[in-house]
Amino acid sequence: MTIRVSERNIETLREAGALVEALLSEPLADGRVRCNICQRRCRIEEGGVGYCRTKVNYLGTLYDTIYGVISSAAADPIEKKPVFHYKPGSFCYSVGTLGCNFRCVFCQNWEIAYADVVETAAERCRTGVTPEKLVRHAEANGCAGVAWTYNEPGIWLNYTLPSAQLCHENGLYTVYVTNGYATPEHLDTIGPFLDVYRVDIKSMDDRMYRELIKVPSMQGILGVIVRAKDKWKMHVECVTNVIPGWNDTEDNLSKTARWITENLGPKTPWHVTRFFPYGELSHVPPTPPETLFSAAKIGRECGLEFVYIGNMLTETGENTYCPECGNLALERSRYTTRIVGLNKEGRCSVDNEDLNIRL
Repeated sequence: MTIRVSERNIETLREAGALVEALLSEPLADGRVRCNICQRRCRIEEGGVGYCRTKVNYLGTLYDTIYGVISSAAADPIEKKPVFHYKPGSFCYSVGTLGCNFRCVFCQNWEIAYADVVETAAERCRTGVTPEKLVRHAEANGCAGVAWTYNEPGIWLNYTLPSAQLCHENGLYTVYVTNGYATPEHLDTIGPFLDVYRVDIKSMDDRMYRELIKVPSMQGILGVIVRAKDKWKMHVECVTNVIPGWNDTEDNLSKTARWITENLGPKTPWHVTRFFPYGELSHVPPTPPETLFSAAKIGRECGLEFVYIGNMLTETGENTYCPECGNLALERSRYTTRIVGLNKEGRCSVDNEDLNIRL
């Protein structure tokens, strides 16, 4: 039997506390194992690693290699995620690790998303950040919650699960900033301990997912988003980064907005954000402002009550207004939020309209 992974790196990860037996693994024939953490459901042969480069089949057992491995950490306004209708004005302790189950050709965090943890043994990362340490860091930084972000949290279940449990025990809210490619069983595992599901809907066209993201279809993502909202009562906000020539047509934007309205509800926030050239899309120009203004108009015409323009400075594009009376409820500028017209229940202070805001 030939083990392709480095014994030395495996031992380094073990000594750092990063190597733990993976959740949601399934033994198969001939020493292979299936990883059921994300919708790729990788079938990993002995000595091999999964697509995300963080799961390794070592001697017939599937191991996670990123437990307590932190590549990035910051105390961020929750609006930076972006999340606008949950604990507005609060700070969340944001952490990321290594690896991703997507290969977006325009990824701006590719240094961590494309990293091969087994090959590098998590070099240049902080290791040994237990859930207990994570909670202490959040509290020491004056944060009201914790967000798993920067890379895809859907590959980090072995760490996000006990961390989310401990966050709830200590009164901290929890956030996934996710591409939505977790499996239903992953979502059901962490569902009782996850408060916010901030999810990308990159397009309603599978072509973009196939060619730019290297995922065969986006249909499974939609089902998991509905599951987060309906089964686990998570607060859901959606983001579409509008890329010229790929997902910026009126038809695609209308399909996205209608799907959100019909499946998640008209009060679900939709963030349409400006694309900037990067990676293999460096030749694509930034999203024209008029495209974003048009996208916001399309969203409202399709029934969405809260559509926000992101990655571009506007006078009012990030403010929250009551859809019934027009009262300014929340005023935002560069991640600074001012509560203007809310009552203590998070409803409009003028007409008591439900704004889907959790204070």
